[in-house]
Amino acid sequence: MGSTDTGARDRTQRWSALLALAAGAAAALVPLLFAGLRSFALLGVGLAGLAVGAAGVWWMLTRRGLVRVLAGALSVVAPAVVLVLYASAGLLWVVLVCLALCALAVSAGGAALSRDTQPGGPPGARVPPPQSPFLIMNPRSGGGKVGRFRLKERAEELGAEVHLLDTAHHEDVVALARRAVDDGADLLGVAGGDGTQAMVAGVAAEHGLPFVVISAGTRNHFALDLGLDRDDPASCLDALTDGVEFRVDLGFIDGRAFVNNASFGTYASVVQSPAYRDDKVRTILELLPDLLTHQRGPRLAVRVGGTAIDGPQAVLVSNNPYRMGDPAGLGRREELDAGVLGVLGVKVDNAAQAAGILRGRHGPGLTVLTAQEVLVDADEPEIQAGVDGEALTLPTPVRCTIRPRALRVRVPRRRPGVPRAKPPMDWRRLRRLALARERPAADPQPSTPGRPDGGPAAAGRRPLGRPPGRPWATRSGCRGRGRRCRRASRAGRGGWPRTAPGRCRHSCRSWDGRTGRGGGCSRR
Repeated sequence: MGSTDTGARDRTQRWSALLALAAGAAAALVPLLFAGLRSFALLGVGLAGLAVGAAGVWWMLTRRGLVRVLAGALSVVAPAVVLVLYASAGLLWVVLVCLALCALAVSAGGAALSRDTQPGGPPGARVPPPQSPFLIMNPRSGGGKVGRFRLKERAEELGAEVHLLDTAHHEDVVALARRAVDDGADLLGVAGGDGTQAMVAGVAAEHGLPFVVISAGTRNHFALDLGLDRDDPASCLDALTDGVEFRVDLGFIDGRAFVNNASFGTYASVVQSPAYRDDKVRTILELLPDLLTHQRGPRLAVRVGGTAIDGPQAVLVSNNPYRMGDPAGLGRREELDAGVLGVLGVKVDNAAQAAGILRGRHGPGLTVLTAQEVLVDADEPEIQAGVDGEALTLPTPVRCTIRPRALRVRVPRRRPGVPRAKPPMDWRRLRRLALARERPAADPQPSTPGRPDGGPAAAGRRPLGRPPGRPWATRSGCRGRGRRCRRASRAGRGGWPRTAPGRCRHSCRSWDGRTGRGGGCSRR
């Protein structure tokens, strides 16, 4: 049954790769067939329209008054003019067909390259329920999720001690957590925003206690990356009775813990403005021109290892890097235990650099790095920062570090999980898949006693594959540079074709994986 399912998935993957290649080729041929040499003009006009539109957005953000109005109109008119030019030349349908084919190619290619659609994330180890759990809950977080989902009552029914924060007066959650540890708490947890989560997580990491995240905040990015259900925070309480545990990294900024990120520059300055809460849009439009052109606010200088970023308008330092290749996954982290900080710096000094941002991570104004330590300095004694959504003012220089696997996180055994990131488009690999020259990655095999890595048992048996002292061989027996044997019928163990020993399509003697006998492929 398993081999039949694997074979069906392999065929689906191959046809997806074929569809992606066919759609991509059609997208390139349609303009040449119906527009001829004018297809190059079509491409040039489209790119010029995008560049002018991006420049218009930059001028709109960095200017005021009439210039801002004209720049905003330019950013709208430029793409519209491109469409009018296409229509007047009678080639608008060609452009639309090409865009549809490109979308089909990307969709089919992504389906072929990402065979794993199962939720990811660390599986964790089963642990017994805690004896004295202590939870801190913010009744105002997430628009009142604590009361709406009866989190306090449900947690107390499970034996947890719950402290509801006083909404009328400020309470020090770090002091509350430390006091609970002194009183014998063996687990800490928070139902609130990411800022509160981070402060209590720092106490849990300091004392080596497990930490429970209850997704009762507004966004809860940390809960998202842990694979928790953000729509039903009550399900997070299952970690108290049927939980698994694993370790994740914890970021620190001048000794203060953060679970998501710390931002510097434009965004941090805007959110700390007194007028921001009353009128967000007006405050942003009023402050951006001076902040983006360095006429207001500190000039940052960032050092990441041996790389220096001078004068960026915005810097984001994250606890493990965010996904960059998948627009749908932007804001997610593939791992929480990689042991490195992610650094994203944006520096745009003119309209040309603003247009270059369209190139994504390869744009000249975008810097994407990873490091274990980041130093943020400025030409002022203090700078503003946003740490997990909390506005802070810190003395310069600001030092960001990461402590690998410092935090024990306890989550429900049954949870949605984290969707795997789609791999980047690789047309060469798609061609190999379509021509059946590459086999997809095998499904994970169940662990075998004596082998914690899930591999075959070593009880005197040599696994199929590479014979001792010989070049690499496929499980079908052919060593013909990884080409599939035509006699393959269904996929066998590990996704390799299972065939009878014999001749392959290269007319050579194939190696018999069961007996270890046979010759090598004559085709090199």
